[in-house]
Formats: sequence, C-alpha cells, structure tokens
Amino acid sequence: MQTTHPTYSFRLDRRTIYLTAVHFAVYILAGVLLYRLYEGGYLSAWFTSFVAALIALMTLSIPRRIAVTDQAVEIRCLCDITEIRLDEIASVRTVPQEQMRLHMPLFAGCGFFGYYGHFLDIRGFDTVLIYASEWRNFVEITDIYDDRVIVSCRHAAELIAAIDRARIAASSAGQ
Repeated sequence: MQTTHPTYSFRLDRRTIYLTAVHFAVYILAGVLLYRLYEGGYLSAWFTSFVAALIALMTLSIPRRIAVTDQAVEIRCLCDITEIRLDEIASVRTVPQEQMRLHMPLFAGCGFFGYYGHFLDIRGFDTVLIYASEWRNFVEITDIYDDRVIVSCRHAAELIAAIDRARIAASSAGQ
C-alpha cells in the first residue's frame, strides 16, 4: 500500500512577479545599451554571456514545492532537492514577517521568481538558507546542527502539522 505524502506548492505573489519583470527589463536594457555603445564588441558579448549564465543558474534553483515524506522534508527546486531528515529536525516554527526584514542576501536570488539562497541574519549574525516565493508566511526549520532553513508556505500551519505528524510517525516506527 502506497501512502501519499503532503506537498505544498510555492506560489508567486504579485510583488515577486513584478520584481521578476523588472529583473528581465534591466538585463535586456543593459544588454541593448552595451550593444549600442560598443557596437557588438567583446564587452557586450561578455555581458550577454554572463547574464545568460546567471539567469540559467538562478532558474535551476527556483523553489517549486515542499514535500513531507516518511524520512525527510524535501524542498524541491527545478534541478535541486534540499533534504532535511526528520530525525535531524530540532524545531519547526512560524517566523513573523517583521523578523525577516533583517535578512541580507549573501549568495541568493532576490525577486527573480522568488527569494532563495544563503542570507545573512543580521540579528544573530549567522547564515540562513531561504526558499521563498513570497516575502510572507515563513516557516523556519532548525536542525540538530543549528542550521536553519526558512521556507514560505501559504499553508504554514498545515506544513508545521504535517512535519510534526511525520516526526512522530518516524520516531514511533524507529522504536
């Protein structure tokens, strides 16, 4: 008998869609300006190649859904899966939007189909891995190594309940 695992899709909000459009407009405008100023020289070719590689790398890391399985919480991106084992989860909680204002991107995509990557939490001066498609409805998953992963989920309470149920089921199955 196969059990179904709860999954939660990332949904882009209006602000993220607008920021994505602005990113594309700035890249295109800068490319056209460089092409016009340097008339197809190496600088415009270099810029175009750099922007194409940057967009490709960022696109591969766009978060798509969160799945809670029997062994782990999986954050599934287009070509990447971040897995947090249930037996390594120390706590799961919601994070108020006000606390997220003190997160600065280190190596992250901001506004390009979401917010994802490594951010610096200025309050605690530590790094946090964030996967968000909107800048609200945050759930923080802390593991036993004090690593934090923050995801956005419109159904945050349901996600937390699903993780707690899976943790209880995994611990009772392991005994």
